[in-house]
Amino acid sequence: MGKRRVMVAAEDVDLSAVKYEQEEIKAPHLTGLIFKLSVRIVEAPIVGSFIVSAMKKQNKMTQLLRNTLIPEGPMFKPEFPPQELEAAVVVLDEDGKPEDRVEVALKCLPQYDPASCWNGNSIQSFRYWKIRDYAYAYRSKLATPSMVAEHIISVIDEFSNKKPPQPLLITFNPEDVRSQAAASTKRFEEGNPLSILDGIFVAIKDDIDCCPHPSKGGTTWIHEVRTVKKDAVCVSRLRSCGVIFIGKANMHELGMGTTGNNSNYGTTRNPHAPERYTGGSSSGPAALVASGLCSAALGTDGGGSVRIPSSLCGVVGLKTTYGRTDIGGSLCEDGTVEIIGPIASTVEDVMLVYSAILGTSLADRISLKPSPPSVPNLSLYDSLNTLGSLRLGKYTAWFNDVHSTDISDMCEDVLSLLSKTHGCEMVEIVVPELHEMRTAHLVSIGSEFLNAINPYCEDGYGAKLSYDSRTSVALFRSFSASDYIAAQCLRRRIMYHHMEIFKKVDVIVTPTTGMTAPIIPPAALKDGETDMRVTGYLMRFVIAGNLLGLPAISVPVGYDKQGLPIGLQLIGRPWGESSILRLASAIEELCTKSKKRPVQYFDVLKS
Repeated sequence: MGKRRVMVAAEDVDLSAVKYEQEEIKAPHLTGLIFKLSVRIVEAPIVGSFIVSAMKKQNKMTQLLRNTLIPEGPMFKPEFPPQELEAAVVVLDEDGKPEDRVEVALKCLPQYDPASCWNGNSIQSFRYWKIRDYAYAYRSKLATPSMVAEHIISVIDEFSNKKPPQPLLITFNPEDVRSQAAASTKRFEEGNPLSILDGIFVAIKDDIDCCPHPSKGGTTWIHEVRTVKKDAVCVSRLRSCGVIFIGKANMHELGMGTTGNNSNYGTTRNPHAPERYTGGSSSGPAALVASGLCSAALGTDGGGSVRIPSSLCGVVGLKTTYGRTDIGGSLCEDGTVEIIGPIASTVEDVMLVYSAILGTSLADRISLKPSPPSVPNLSLYDSLNTLGSLRLGKYTAWFNDVHSTDISDMCEDVLSLLSKTHGCEMVEIVVPELHEMRTAHLVSIGSEFLNAINPYCEDGYGAKLSYDSRTSVALFRSFSASDYIAAQCLRRRIMYHHMEIFKKVDVIVTPTTGMTAPIIPPAALKDGETDMRVTGYLMRFVIAGNLLGLPAISVPVGYDKQGLPIGLQLIGRPWGESSILRLASAIEELCTKSKKRPVQYFDVLKS
């Protein structure tokens, strides 16, 4: 029997006595035949239970969940204290038309001349085409959505023939893309585009419903037992703006992985280094945006799954406040840690897509009482003053706990430049109980995943899951009802710690990931892999956004010595999307000159 631990109440924790403990995950890295054999062993009734139990004890989970008295009561989904409206913002009508919200957001963007960029007058060595560039090209008859569609289709066809397979999309219907593009082209010919998003190409992660495609969630079978009858709420809102959907993007099976490995269809490659992972689970969405094939994509984020691949692929990924976007019509619609969020090549494009998809469900409005949605008014001089008043919280010991100091040094340099340029104040903070937060999140997302997948497993579909998903299922099955309650008690406790931090700062800053894109082991392509050490590095800084439902954004800030992208993460107060978007826009502006063209990049607008 282990010694019982008694936690003091959250408000009585002495922060001056908190010592940062480096995360050390004890689990083997397995691929190939040994990995397949190990999965069968952990699935065995007696031996498997013993092995899983031993690993949980080694990683200090058992003592925390079963031998610790936690004084706080459970919080089964995020609960936020009332929040004040942010400064220098424009409130959006979440009950209004999505295209009207996008128009309001468009007026909040900084002045920009797409004509000069189109004519090659930009001083940048590389830049992505913005949504405003596409809109200019269409309105000036320099290009049409149908022309762009043909460029995209030819590239997707090229990728579909690669050996070994490395698809960007799991479901792709070129005739459907052509049909959408033709309708958009006609609207431009008639002078009636629906919005600035009309004719903009967007990919949808394979766990979000988008007609006429099935939602497979990266599996080989879930579409057989769950049919798609209509668009997800977020997809429907984009469709009303004239967006063209290119198909269902590749992903780590059922979102249960951070690398983007998919042994069912093939693993999407990082456009900056094709021998490396994109990060996951929104692997396809991030790679499609980074390679220039679409302006934006929708991903889901239950454990960093929008932010991690955005960071590793050098693009922007927004994880909204829990409940800010309606996740109805997705495979994760019943979760308490997941959201649907946009990925794009620039902050302003994320802002435009976010404006279209936002809108809390009626049920969440009652329980969460959200602050009104808004966007920062970046067109005002006041925006700079507002920027300078932001206080940025940094827990240095945590910030520096990375695989390579290239990451922490680059993020530190950018923050120093931000403070020097705009006057933002850096505040040293302490984020206590990080191990507790990681454990509570694992139990929460694992229990919710198992609740969703169990009926199918009972019908025999569990055997059709990939080996790494089956490894996760074996772990999740070991969690008891009391483990789940303990995790929710920890959620309330950790929420208190963060709300106290936000009394001192406006935004918490960290690297997005603790490592840049990892190399794909050749043996992992056929049957997957398990590497919890890599998972630990990739998830090191993202958990608060999911367990506590806080908004967070990853913005690219540079590259490591190998030329791999590095992302900086900004974590905001509940409903504080405007503050992190404003800050991300300023950071992006400071880093524009260092932008590198990905190895796999396609100019589908001006090719």
